[in-house]
Amino acid sequence: MAKAENGALPRRRRRGWDSLWLAAPALALVLLLIVVPAVETLVLAFLAPGGGWAGLQHFAAVLQDPETYAPGRFPGQPPPWGSLLHNLVWIVVHLPLTVGVGLVLALVLREVRGAALLRAFVFLGMVTPLIVGGVLVRFLFDENAGVVPALFAALGIDALARTWTAYPQLALPALVLGSVWLWAGFAMVLYAAGLGTIPRDYYEAAAVDGAGWWARFRHITWPALRPVTAVIVAMTVLWELKIFDLVYTATQGGPGGATMVLALQMYFYGFRSLDPHRAAAVATLLTLSTLAIGVWFLRTAEGGERA
Repeated sequence: MAKAENGALPRRRRRGWDSLWLAAPALALVLLLIVVPAVETLVLAFLAPGGGWAGLQHFAAVLQDPETYAPGRFPGQPPPWGSLLHNLVWIVVHLPLTVGVGLVLALVLREVRGAALLRAFVFLGMVTPLIVGGVLVRFLFDENAGVVPALFAALGIDALARTWTAYPQLALPALVLGSVWLWAGFAMVLYAAGLGTIPRDYYEAAAVDGAGWWARFRHITWPALRPVTAVIVAMTVLWELKIFDLVYTATQGGPGGATMVLALQMYFYGFRSLDPHRAAAVATLLTLSTLAIGVWFLRTAEGGERA
C-alpha cells in the first residue's frame, strides 16, 4: 500500500510539470505583454522626466488639469466639465439605460414570435467595431443625414434639429445615448439567458395565487436575475471607464473638450503632448478604478454563491 502511494507521488509531480510546460508559452506571453508593461507604466508614473523620484507629482498635475476636472463649470454651465466628470456622466446615464433597455428587450422578445431576428438586430450593435460605431453615432446625430435631428425637426424642436456633435451642450449626450444601442445587446443576451434558467413552475404557481405581472417580476424574475445584473453592471462600468475609440472617431474629444474622457486624455498626453509620465498616471488611475470594480464583482459573486 505504501509503495503504491509512493509511486503515485512521482506521477503527480510529473503531471504537474507537464501542465506547467504546456502553460509556459501562454504564461510567457502574459508576462511579456501584460505584466511587464503594467509594471513599467506604474514605475513611469512615479518618475520625473530626468529619471528621479517624483512621488505623486504627476497624479496631482493630472487631477489639477482643467481637462481632467473643471468643477467651476459643473453643473451650471455646459461641458467641458473635465474627463473625470465626463466618465462619471457616462456611468450615471449610460449604465441604467443599458441595463433597463436590455432587460425590457429580453422580457418583451421572450414572448414575441420571430424574436431571434430582432435579437440579432439589437446584438448587431455589440459586434460592431466601436470605430465604426463612432462613425454611425456621428451620422445618426448629423443635421443633414441623421435620424435624430430629422425627428426633432418634424416635431418643431429647432434647438435639437441640428448636428449634436458640433455643440458642447449636445455632443456628450449624443455619444452617451448613441452608444446605448452599441452595448444594450450585451445586456439583452445575458438577460435572455438568465430568463431561460427560471423554471416556468414558479410563474404558474404565482398566477394560481393571483399574483399580477408586477408581483411576478418583483418576487420571481428580478431576484433570479440579480447575478446576471451584477455581471452586466461590472462589465458595463469597465467599458465606460475605458471608452476611447468611439469618442476618438466621433468627436476626438471635442468640441472644445466637451466629450473628453480619461482614456482619450491618456492618449493625448502620451502622443500629442509627448508627456509619458502624465499618461502613465492616467493609466494607473484607470487601472485602480477597474481593479476596484473587479474586487466588487468578485465579492458580489461570492456573496451570491453563499446565499
